[in-house]
Amino acid sequence: MRGLGVSTYENQLLAAFSQSYVEARGKFLAAVEEAGLEVASYQHPLRGVDSEDLALDVVLDGAPEADKLLIVSSGCHGVEGYCGSGVQVFALGSREFRTHCAEKGVAVLYLHAINPYGFSHMRRVTHENVDLNRNFQDFSSALPKNAAYKELHPVLLPDNWPPGLGNKVRIAWLFATRGMKWAQTAVTGGQYEVPDGLFYGGKGPTWSNRTVRQVLGTHAGCARHIAWIDLHTGLGPKGHGERVFLSCSGDKGALSRACAWWGSNGATPVIEAGGETSVSAQLAGPMANAAHDECPKAEITTMALEFGTVPVMQVVNALRAEQWLVNHPHTAKGQSEQIKRELRDAFYVDTPQWKQQIVEQAMQTMVQGVDGLSNSGFS
Repeated sequence: MRGLGVSTYENQLLAAFSQSYVEARGKFLAAVEEAGLEVASYQHPLRGVDSEDLALDVVLDGAPEADKLLIVSSGCHGVEGYCGSGVQVFALGSREFRTHCAEKGVAVLYLHAINPYGFSHMRRVTHENVDLNRNFQDFSSALPKNAAYKELHPVLLPDNWPPGLGNKVRIAWLFATRGMKWAQTAVTGGQYEVPDGLFYGGKGPTWSNRTVRQVLGTHAGCARHIAWIDLHTGLGPKGHGERVFLSCSGDKGALSRACAWWGSNGATPVIEAGGETSVSAQLAGPMANAAHDECPKAEITTMALEFGTVPVMQVVNALRAEQWLVNHPHTAKGQSEQIKRELRDAFYVDTPQWKQQIVEQAMQTMVQGVDGLSNSGFS
């Protein structure tokens, strides 16, 4: 995607990123207008941290009746929206990418800030304290149990923050004796019994869940071949984008398509969530379920693109601290601001090098998704 002069390209890349939800939304809407497209805004019922309007903004670049559709979404986990928004703004401003999509007959549907409340208020979760990627469940059936999380909860969120030496020793002992894979699944896989805990999946569909389903029903109903790239941060080596496949349906060909489209013959492997080498646990109730529910006639291929930021325990501790802060709303302003700052730093590396790594890998996967879709239906 370097059809521009180097300095122009780098300036455009860096200018795509923002320092707040308000700035990110403004840049996204400006990019939409510059591209001559129209936006559909789904208003959130609450206000932002600075009393601003909150919305899931949706833009279709291509024909509404397109048979082949690439979905690119950001901000499923609020604070992770800094990364995803920057990618979306850059893509909308890339004449080269937009021309490639048009020539291949693929429409692109951008979902900007799926969890706008979390983005604005510097939270990973929704205003219901729900991890959205654990919320796409059949709530009429029994929800998954996570006994290991219930055991860990009082250790993860102690009465005081920062935790004392005894707490640190206890966590280190549990992780060492049970293993990191056990800890990863127990902490991050999702839980449905502790509403003020980490990675809580909820007791019913959140606003974001319901709105995403509405968006898919409205804007993706005509497509018969859908690729969905959901942009995330916080796991893995800094600047590296792991291509995570989430198994959400009975389509046995989905993994092979994902590997063929995004694996580059092993150069950029697609890894199943929960696998031995994956940075992601197998999730309960991932958002990709919505595509299978709302677009049942489409062949759907999904991928979470997970960009590394800082060491994993730094991420975990930032999440613990932020949830502790929410559970202790009368915390002193200085400590509160520090906790919020550390959370953002855990999910957004505000350096030119990291941003360039993110954009170049994300654009590669988007082009690969377009090329894969263009060949769908002809095998």
